[in-house]
Amino acid sequence: MNKLKIFSLAFVILVSLSRAANAEAVLLAPDDFVGISFWVISMGMLAATVFFFIERSSVPAAWRTSLTVAGLITGVAFIHYMYMRGVWVQTGDSPTVYRYIDWLITVPLQMVEFYLILSAVRKVSSGMFWRLLVGSSIMVIGGYLGEAEYISRMLGFVIGMAGWIYILYEIFSGEAGRSAAKSGSKPFVTAFSALRIIVTVGWAIYPLGYIFGYLADNVDGESLNVIYNLADFINKIAFGLVIWAAAVNSSGRAK
Repeated sequence: MNKLKIFSLAFVILVSLSRAANAEAVLLAPDDFVGISFWVISMGMLAATVFFFIERSSVPAAWRTSLTVAGLITGVAFIHYMYMRGVWVQTGDSPTVYRYIDWLITVPLQMVEFYLILSAVRKVSSGMFWRLLVGSSIMVIGGYLGEAEYISRMLGFVIGMAGWIYILYEIFSGEAGRSAAKSGSKPFVTAFSALRIIVTVGWAIYPLGYIFGYLADNVDGESLNVIYNLADFINKIAFGLVIWAAAVNSSGRAK
């Protein structure tokens, strides 16, 4: 019954917010591939959000905050994707600022997840939390300033890449990486390694999109939106599922 209440509450809240964000949207054309990609991904984000919040009560207490944050990440993405779909259908455009508002919230939260899952298995310093938070914020803000042309696109790309490279250093060779290697928990090590692959390989799509879409100008806006949509779908949902799997395997489901 408790899970049913959580499911009902989460569903009502998310649907209500999506209606408010998408109140004036017109019908989605059946041949609008970009609009359909926005729709499919928003539904995937909704399903993932409900799943993470329901499963929160089924994992050990130390992992529940991580599952909550995973649900927040996909929930925020769901609202933004519903809104971006509405803007796309009405105008045929998806302004840069809407996507970066989503990333400015969700990407730092994903980085905080590294700190949270480490905290679930061993004691870690608060400095790691702030380093990951600041590094991810610099990455997103630099990219936005360049794409929106508040600064040169090349300078924005360099700043964004610097933030990403710093994050990779921290989770591979920095305190986060060293702490993970000493955790002694096989489910955690497996999850941590999978998350690093997502941040390394999955996130590489974004700078490549920036290069081909804005620096080289070889990718049109429609294709770039589809690429970014699919990247978000995989990176955000898979990120949360990896954490959920580690939580379930860490010491069995909570009783």
